[in-house]
Amino acid sequence: MSVTYAIRFTVRPAERERFARLLGGVLDAMRHEATFVDAMLHDNPEDPCDVLLVETWEDHDDVVSVQLGRAYREAWHAALPELLERPREVSVWTRTRSDRRAGA
Repeated sequence: MSVTYAIRFTVRPAERERFARLLGGVLDAMRHEATFVDAMLHDNPEDPCDVLLVETWEDHDDVVSVQLGRAYREAWHAALPELLERPREVSVWTRTRSDRRAGA
């Protein structure tokens, strides 16, 4: 059963560009992982430093035991204390339904 992670970041304003660059590299790499399903990145329209990442994977155990330790995540994880105003907020969800526009 797939698992979805909602991860909210409060980015330091001066680090917004670096945050986007490092996270972009992680997202570009993880899309090639066999257990990756999808990811969506959202900016709060009222505060561009309030960022929400929603990502879905096929297997929670794989995420915890394999994916989080991938080499392409090292620079990202190391930089988080400098990039963020406070620790990220992570919540775990189980997808029960997914809808897309007809024909999409």
